[in-house]
Amino acid sequence: MKLDAKIPEGPLAQKWSKHKFNLKLVNPANKRKYTVIVVGTGLAGASAAASLAELGYNVKAFCFQDSPRRAHSIAAQGGINAAKNYQNDGDSVHRLFYDTIKGGDYRAREGNVYRLAEVSVNIIDQCVAQGVPFAREYGGLLDNRSFGGSQVSRTFYARGQTGQQLLLGAYSALNRQINLGKVKMYTRHEMMDVVTVDGEAKGIVTRDLINGAIETHAAHAVLLCTGGYGNVFYLSTNAMGCNVTAAWKAHKRGAYFANPCFTQIHPTCIPVTGDHQSKLTLMSESLRNDGRVWAPKTVELAQKLRRGELKVTDLKEEDRDYFLERKYPAFGNLVPRDVASRNAKEMVDEGRGVGASGIAVYLDFAEAIGRLGEDTVRAKYGNLFDMYQQITDENPYKQPMRIYPAVHYTMGGLWVDYNLQTTVKGLYCLGEANFSDHGANRLGASALMQGLADGYFVIPYTLGDYLANIGPKAVDTSHPAFEETKRSVVERINKLLSLKGTKTANEYHRELGHIMWEYCGMARTEEGLIKAKGLIQALRADFWQNARVSGINEEFNQNLENAGRIADFLELGELMVDDALDRKESCGGHFRLESQTDEGEALRDDDNYAYAAAWEYKGDNQPEQLHKEELVFENVKLSQRSYK
Repeated sequence: MKLDAKIPEGPLAQKWSKHKFNLKLVNPANKRKYTVIVVGTGLAGASAAASLAELGYNVKAFCFQDSPRRAHSIAAQGGINAAKNYQNDGDSVHRLFYDTIKGGDYRAREGNVYRLAEVSVNIIDQCVAQGVPFAREYGGLLDNRSFGGSQVSRTFYARGQTGQQLLLGAYSALNRQINLGKVKMYTRHEMMDVVTVDGEAKGIVTRDLINGAIETHAAHAVLLCTGGYGNVFYLSTNAMGCNVTAAWKAHKRGAYFANPCFTQIHPTCIPVTGDHQSKLTLMSESLRNDGRVWAPKTVELAQKLRRGELKVTDLKEEDRDYFLERKYPAFGNLVPRDVASRNAKEMVDEGRGVGASGIAVYLDFAEAIGRLGEDTVRAKYGNLFDMYQQITDENPYKQPMRIYPAVHYTMGGLWVDYNLQTTVKGLYCLGEANFSDHGANRLGASALMQGLADGYFVIPYTLGDYLANIGPKAVDTSHPAFEETKRSVVERINKLLSLKGTKTANEYHRELGHIMWEYCGMARTEEGLIKAKGLIQALRADFWQNARVSGINEEFNQNLENAGRIADFLELGELMVDDALDRKESCGGHFRLESQTDEGEALRDDDNYAYAAAWEYKGDNQPEQLHKEELVFENVKLSQRSYK
């Protein structure tokens, strides 16, 4: 089955403006008659909830944290892209569109990506008006810096705290609507399932994480803004609470899951140091503006460094291999994340890795400090340097940082059309939880852009069209579907609590993560993926036999929370492997060793795989059905990516 993305007709630059005019509107008096549920209060969720409430809709917002301020958007560091061309360096909406399509290795929709680039310019104005303290130049103008995959400076930033500052802006807008009574905020509530009535989303079932109360909530539409699923790998840059449960429950209620194997490995993370770790720490991609990535030129030199026989600061310039600058002279250290990550792995695989584990390369600021002065570097990156020193007890002003790739972002997610609606009517998906804008690899500083674009500037228009069509008839939880869905949630909770085996859910999570990283990580093969599928199936069966979930439902029970989320990861992991097996090409973050150029770059197969893979759930222990959305490229020419 081929999917219709409902991309508007007409020239690319006019699609969104014409579409907005053709969408049906809800008059201001009628907006008070509609209720909308927003699940998740990160950048996408908070901006959507605030914007819809500002328009007059009644909004119920849910998050499992104790405050919307704790959404994982707060952890984003380096910046947010926008095609303002303040630097007068050749940027434009079309160039941002092109960089995003190319960076995603030609596996994203042209229509969605152009709209993202188009509304990016409005996001900055919105956030400045909210008081977001973007970095400014000496004269007071907003500053920009470069990020991977582009040759212009279009990234706006607030030192290394951009996500935090943007979230505080959205949080303030959300709080204003809470105070006005237009948003009812439910903190410490986890969405357990979606309620559908006659094939349309009409509410959700939640669990109060403090007392275990299972509640039903009705609405005219449901918006999922619940982030990505990178924690399926166990070790990632995501907070430990990040999970796939909301999106996965929606998937099992009929929402197709698209491109699940498209996961992003971020090249600049603090390397893993042992089994004691539960997550990894991101070092912003902005560091690659002034930091130079390198490895020792020979295995012998790397071994001496690892044994402590040679200090890194004593290594001669001619003994250092600035491999990104050598291989990609046009982009240098600012190649896209997938390219930088694979090259770092290549250095380690050759035996040229550094640090005690040998699983790292260097990110060196010596040249920048010599050129700009330490005070200037400190002003730009000081909080990131401080964080690195606190974690590693090494001074990055005096010696290079050690970095290595780690799981960071997921380009896959629920399939949505141009209006951000899933295959379930009335169920929308925003931000990282959907698949729509980044193809097979996300450019740095585009996650914050997409989350805010969806929440502030897309969903307020497209949701209105759906609501106008269904009319403001009252909705409540009296329909039998609510009680039926609630009953299935309670049954699953009881099933989890009945597990009295010998292994904790966290042990299963760690084992799953090892399988995923080993066989479905930076490099994938058919043989490895087939093995991974069998291992995951066996692990899932063992989980439901030998896991141990202590406590009861009617209390604060993180064992229960964790077990439910890991059970969903065990199912998702198999789908990711199936998707990676089906896509017998390399593109972006999906690198099949069987499909590479003579130079070791990703080799696409546009004749057979220029589509978004959307998977339909067909029942427990049944193979999922693949549907294809053919990707049409009318404004860019499909070509082998080159950053040389």
